[in-house]
Amino acid sequence: MKHRIFSLLVMVVLVLALTFPVAAPAASSAAGNGQPTKSVAALPAAEEHPEIHEAIASLRHAREHLQHARHDFGGHRAEAIGAIDAAIHQLEVCLEYDK
Repeated sequence: MKHRIFSLLVMVVLVLALTFPVAAPAASSAAGNGQPTKSVAALPAAEEHPEIHEAIASLRHAREHLQHARHDFGGHRAEAIGAIDAAIHQLEVCLEYDK
């Protein structure tokens, strides 16, 4: 019985400990310095599809690396650069389609 009560108490403490830090930043504000807080609408919008933008940047980096490589990787460099260009184009089309 003591073990069950102790387990329940530990679980309640963990839930409260994990919940409070998530709720506390939302409640805190710049009120400590007398400035009004910003509304959610005033905050900049998050970038849409950050993974796609990261993929495009990575592909551009890989293309740059291949273009300045000392050898042609057994004749595959040109084909790889073409495939990278096609992939970048498709990702850019995806982003345009989403607008």
